[in-house]
Amino acid sequence: MSFEERKDFARQVADLNRYGQALNQCETVDEVVSLSLEAISLLLEIPEVTVHDVRDGTLRVRGSTAADRSAGAEPAAESLQAFETGEILSVPADDAGDGRAVLAVPEGVVDDVVTVIEVRSGGVEELGDEYVRPLEILASHAATAISNIRSRERLERARQDLETRKEMVEMYDRLLRHDIGNDLQVITGFADMVEQQVEDDRTADYAGKIGRAARNSADLIDRVGDLVSTLEAQDEPEARDLRGLLVSTLDDVDSQYESLSVEYDPAEFIYQVYAGDLLDSVFTNVVSNAAVHNDGTVTVRVYTEEPTPETVVVGIADDGSGIPVEIREELFQMGAKGPESDGTGFGLGFVRALVESYGGSVGVRESPAGGADFRLTLQRN
Repeated sequence: MSFEERKDFARQVADLNRYGQALNQCETVDEVVSLSLEAISLLLEIPEVTVHDVRDGTLRVRGSTAADRSAGAEPAAESLQAFETGEILSVPADDAGDGRAVLAVPEGVVDDVVTVIEVRSGGVEELGDEYVRPLEILASHAATAISNIRSRERLERARQDLETRKEMVEMYDRLLRHDIGNDLQVITGFADMVEQQVEDDRTADYAGKIGRAARNSADLIDRVGDLVSTLEAQDEPEARDLRGLLVSTLDDVDSQYESLSVEYDPAEFIYQVYAGDLLDSVFTNVVSNAAVHNDGTVTVRVYTEEPTPETVVVGIADDGSGIPVEIREELFQMGAKGPESDGTGFGLGFVRALVESYGGSVGVRESPAGGADFRLTLQRN
């Protein structure tokens, strides 16, 4: 008998929808598992149900109504096979080792399995379509709910990490502006007086250099303060249209530099990502770096990789001179810069701070053309 041929088909569909809505309102993965166990036990009248989840690519039991299954246990062979193949596995009672029919249903987001729900029953010869279809529906809702919860958890961890970093930066900012800033004003004032009053040209030259160094340091402190203020003022991350934002940003940067050519396919970026209102500054900073830090014409190719259920990678690869391996690890630290750079070294530090505040990450490697290939990982909605 098919699922649609059941006499109680309409009622069961309504019940499945209600449980689906409830699953998507769960706050934790444990709530999702508990509700899934309840729904399957009641709606399908199967006493032995096991719900698995996937962490770091490994399938584990997360909850079960079976007395001999506990959270954290290794999955049964049937569930492991369903996870590895991504396909539903149904084993008739005659073929099962314990004489009970087994049904294992994997579900995920895009191509990655997030959960496997397994049921066992000694009361039927085979768990056919009347069990497969409702179990697929519930597993799909559970997978979506688990994926969303984990995305929120990652964003929350990123926010907490960012708050800690902000507190440290704010402390240094206050120290720099108040204590060191005042000292630099005193140094600048006295250096100017010495430069004006001494008659020895060499001494005057030294005093001038001291004054210029002090003013440059004061200017750098102001830049750091502006960065802190910018990060504090940005909005909380929310779902944003990646394609629309990227197209307008890339076209604007492309038009600013005659030596720069930007290549990309807008159709590749049809995703919603979590980000604040400064995500365009991230793309602007990275793409414009290719024009500023390379001699002659440079081509930038913006691309995306096959996404996961939770993230999408935006790559920005150029055919310039590249970035020395020895400084790649430090490149995103505040104030770090290449040996021949005339900048302040805060641009890519700003990029990292923003991307991490959105729950993402940023890295760089060598591009296929021998230049730099920046990879921005963003959380999907």
